[in-house]
Amino acid sequence: MTEFKNTERELHYFRMRLSVAGLFVLVFFGLLAARFVWLQAYQHDHYAAQAEDNRISIVPVVPNRGLIVDRNGVVLARNFAAYTLEITPSKIRGDLDEVIDALAGIVEIQTKDRRRFRRQLEESKNFESLPIRTRLTDDEVAKFTAQRYRFPGVDIQARLFRQYPLGSVASHVIGYIGRISQREAAKIEDTDDAANYNGTSYIGKEGVEKSYEAQLHGQTGYEEVEVSAGGRAVRTLSRKPATPGANLILSLDIELQKVVEQAFGNRRGALIAIEPATGDVLAYVSMPTFDPNLFVEGIDQQSWDELNTSPDKPLVNRPLSGSYPPGSTYKPFMALAALELGRRTPASAISDPGYFNFGNHRFRDDKEGGHGTVDMYRSIVQSCDTYYYHLANDLGVDAMHDFMKPFGFGQITGIDLEHEKRGILPSTTWKRTSYRRPEQQKWYAGETISLGIGQGYNSFTPLQLAHATAILANNGVVMKPHLVKFMEDGGTRARTATVPKESYRIALKQQNIDVIKNAMVGVMREGTAAKVFANAGYVSGGKTGTAQVIAIKKNEKYNASKIDERHRDHSLFTAFAPADKPRIAIAIIVENGGFGATAAAPIVREALDFYLLGKRANPNRQDDVPTEKIDISDTRPLAEIRADETSDGGPRAGAETQGNRD
Repeated sequence: MTEFKNTERELHYFRMRLSVAGLFVLVFFGLLAARFVWLQAYQHDHYAAQAEDNRISIVPVVPNRGLIVDRNGVVLARNFAAYTLEITPSKIRGDLDEVIDALAGIVEIQTKDRRRFRRQLEESKNFESLPIRTRLTDDEVAKFTAQRYRFPGVDIQARLFRQYPLGSVASHVIGYIGRISQREAAKIEDTDDAANYNGTSYIGKEGVEKSYEAQLHGQTGYEEVEVSAGGRAVRTLSRKPATPGANLILSLDIELQKVVEQAFGNRRGALIAIEPATGDVLAYVSMPTFDPNLFVEGIDQQSWDELNTSPDKPLVNRPLSGSYPPGSTYKPFMALAALELGRRTPASAISDPGYFNFGNHRFRDDKEGGHGTVDMYRSIVQSCDTYYYHLANDLGVDAMHDFMKPFGFGQITGIDLEHEKRGILPSTTWKRTSYRRPEQQKWYAGETISLGIGQGYNSFTPLQLAHATAILANNGVVMKPHLVKFMEDGGTRARTATVPKESYRIALKQQNIDVIKNAMVGVMREGTAAKVFANAGYVSGGKTGTAQVIAIKKNEKYNASKIDERHRDHSLFTAFAPADKPRIAIAIIVENGGFGATAAAPIVREALDFYLLGKRANPNRQDDVPTEKIDISDTRPLAEIRADETSDGGPRAGAETQGNRD
């Protein structure tokens, strides 16, 4: 039986399905149109910005770090350009060690390079670019470039590197830079200057590199760079140039610095030379020294162990943080205190039997049998301890403290280096606040006696001793000691003086100052330093000093040959010259060097001979490193000039006091 379809019904269903399909198509196309309108009309700016961000990259332009030169233009810290091979760990595909092994087949990568990279990787963020090799040769750059396609996340970068051309000379002054650690990065992020360190990998770690970091760094610029889909720079769209950091013109005379460092040889100690009228530090020596170039790219473990474990402690900044008893170099200041406070006149004299008894304790003079009749002049020239035992007892600890404080003893001088140590200028108040137990807080009269010869609780830095000597030489006018004389704008070369005027004046009678200076001249002519300064060719004033390191047992005499070398007396000396109008004031300590006239004074003689007369102890010696010099009187930017040129404390009361051996 034949079945006939209902054509009308089928056609109706077909039309209904077609209408539904058309409706769906219309709805979906309407949604697409709405979405298109939404994206193009309402979200245009948002997605245009995202697209632009994918196309344009903002690249920081790290500024050139400022140069550091001495007072005569000798370059002490400079920059040079070199290529580095850098890895961005977040972009590495596969095992990082395998990538490094593959790279080692193209360019030389030593074990120390791998260790440094691993250490930096632990301290950095994963997206940062880290160097695996620095200072690539042109051949190495060409070899890697030819095979770069094999190493996504590895690239060659042109970087500026810091160099200290004189190596270890004045290393404690200049300091060094190093890669920014996580702790330093976090600290920078909390400052208003965080944006200025975008792209910066290095920061000052020690010395003036650290204390003048903000000035040396400069202002970061930026470039708008068009990049490809693979992140490659195509072209630069706009540029805001970086502002180079300020150049530092130090007060140091680097040739004087070299003379002193050479004179020290292998001995430990410190010397500070200051221009009294200005506070300029002419020489700042801490021995032994170190090579700051070792630290720039991260010091290797062997070099670090050698420096850090050495018993000579080359990393210790002795002028700034070493604290020593001043010994007999304290006596001129004690004598001046006696004159100013009316406790002595220049003619006041004592009879010295060779000791001073106080209670049941005998304080001995170095000269057995004593110096006989001693007035103030002879007390300084012959360095009579007994005279100053009497004087300290008459003055008392608090009067001594109050007089010495304005000279900077036991005070922060404010020199432009960090971590300056205060030292100890004792007083009854100091002792009460320094000790916990009541019996320790009490000041005993016997503790005052040894203070007069620069022993006991007295403990000062070599910087403080030099500063006080400069104040005395400058007739009580106090100039803040400083290492940076001028800060110079890296572009305009406009200069700003760091210490433009005096700090204050100590009210002293000129006739009293003249008495002390005259006696210090006598030390050089007929006293304890006469032999060293014979036929000097200039008139100078000075004072020898010898400071005990350990106490001598009762009834026992000091014998250096029977004492461990590091327990022997320190050798000290202070001086100024010329005597009538001092241009230089010096304080020196030679650790465990013995008598002041034996170890310390000859070094000062070499320093004064060079600075005042231009004489060198060894004129035939050739410096290992040639110096580069810039004409600092030229008013052009330094970049243009360079382009043209290159197309523990002393004994306490209660033990037998030996007295100072000068």
